[in-house]
Amino acid sequence: MIDLIAEFERMRRRVGSDTGPGGPVHVVEVRRTYDAPAGDVWEACTDPERIARWFLPVSGDLRPGGRFQLEGNAGGEILECAPPSRLAVSWEFVGDSSLVTLALTPTESGATELRLRHAVGDNDHWATYGPGAVGVGWELALVGLAEHLRTGGGVDDPEALTTSPEGRAFIRRSAADWGAAHGAAGVPAAVAEEAAARTSEAYAPDSERARS
Repeated sequence: MIDLIAEFERMRRRVGSDTGPGGPVHVVEVRRTYDAPAGDVWEACTDPERIARWFLPVSGDLRPGGRFQLEGNAGGEILECAPPSRLAVSWEFVGDSSLVTLALTPTESGATELRLRHAVGDNDHWATYGPGAVGVGWELALVGLAEHLRTGGGVDDPEALTTSPEGRAFIRRSAADWGAAHGAAGVPAAVAEEAAARTSEAYAPDSERARS
């Protein structure tokens, strides 16, 4: 049984900005620590057979310069691969291209801090949903990674992460915290809160409203 409240509290969220090849980008960053050595976390994030257990089936030439495709989701190019500490890939989905980087840092206790950064352009999607649309999705994936590292398998019922009362509460709290991080980055509070509310409704729509 996954303790989603504990999982939520392990996440650390930050929103920032940077300059990409095409100009200014928004940076969505989530950090958490896993009670596993860096080599194991790295393998779980880069071995196709293990990725499929906690995330999605992946295919392609999984080497620097090669291209990957996640089943029913994003694809892209492997830009950097420095085991067991850094991975960078382009993230191409529905006509948009962004950058995802993964950094793993061993802690003194033998655990591993994972830092995931997703740099996205200033487009209509960002204007509507802000960082939550990216951040909530990655947090749900990192819950799956935690379960995989703990059990070797994956989430028993992935659909429950978005449909169960506990899962919906996780999503709504995550969206709200991304809204707070958005505001902390300098966005007017009302704008950040409205984007967070739209993200929450997109991931976990109000069941009463959906029936009306």
